[in-house]
Amino acid sequence: MAASLVPACGRTGRLMLLSSRAMLGCRFMSSGPAGSLTGAVLQDTLRSQQKEQTSEDPNANPDSEEQQKKQKENKARAKKFLLRTGGIFGVLGSTYIVYNFGSSSLDEEGNKIPDEFDNDPPVIQQIRRTYKYFKDYRQMIIEPTSLKLLPDPLKEPYYQPPYTLVIELKNVLLHPEWSLETGWRFKKRSGIDNMLQQLAPLYEIVVFTSETGMTAFPLIDSLDPHGFISYRLFRDATRYTEGHHVKDISCLNRDPQRVVIVDCNKDAFKLQPYNGLAIKKWDGNSDDRGLYDLTAFLKTIATSGVSDVRTVLENYALEEDPLEAFKRRQSQLEQEEQQRLAELSQLSKRQTLSLGSITSRFWPRSKQQ
Repeated sequence: MAASLVPACGRTGRLMLLSSRAMLGCRFMSSGPAGSLTGAVLQDTLRSQQKEQTSEDPNANPDSEEQQKKQKENKARAKKFLLRTGGIFGVLGSTYIVYNFGSSSLDEEGNKIPDEFDNDPPVIQQIRRTYKYFKDYRQMIIEPTSLKLLPDPLKEPYYQPPYTLVIELKNVLLHPEWSLETGWRFKKRSGIDNMLQQLAPLYEIVVFTSETGMTAFPLIDSLDPHGFISYRLFRDATRYTEGHHVKDISCLNRDPQRVVIVDCNKDAFKLQPYNGLAIKKWDGNSDDRGLYDLTAFLKTIATSGVSDVRTVLENYALEEDPLEAFKRRQSQLEQEEQQRLAELSQLSKRQTLSLGSITSRFWPRSKQQ
């Protein structure tokens, strides 16, 4: 009868059967030592079956539910603890910042320097001074250090070049390279010395880079031992806009009609796009001739006496490689000039022939007379 219930009831039936057998075994085992050994084996079998059932059906084990509840409670407590700890540190840090940056400035003798916040309550004074400090610091990062980045142009008897060249340092004049053996090194682009020597009489050369002065200053010293570069401007002179360090020539203290910006990034002069020439980024190739082409381009502008460089640079604003476009147009102009000279030469020969024929017609008559 018990054996027929096993297929119908599954594991529950087996468990009931084993439990009934265990009970019978326990009753039978009480009569002697052999029966106690058999009962122990049946109890171990029953326990293993119970463990298998609880592992397969977690809902049937109340201990697992309690453990899950405890884990959730522990996680909630940990989150509360972290939030409270973070809040305490935040309050302490904010208090320190307000106290440190919101205190009044002192002179060399340690006396308090009066400011516009002295009439406010003490706590309000601290908060307003702290706000002003961080506002000024943010403004210092975003805005150029001065509205006149360069001194006034030189006056006679000193010589002031008629144009101003603002040129980037990184990836235009130098290329950074890194290796495990040497670390960071900067490769000098071919044609730099020729460019500086050719353009120094025509352009006031200004190296304006988005790098920091600590990095760029010694590089410029090694780049220009003869002093052709007139001025140096660094990252603190740029205007930080939409994630880019922009070179605003309105702060340059020079006539924008005679300022040319050379960079490999158009965003660097997006405030005055028609004052810039976006050349290709130099990748360190030793066979590069870009600076020679740039020198020819800038020299052509200066020797032509262009009154407003923006009228010329605007024609190259949409070119992917403006120097290559300049060479192409220059070659086309030379061909047109040669063709024009050839046509003038042919026309001059025709005029000479026609004049000779007219003279030959009149010469016999004059001889007869």
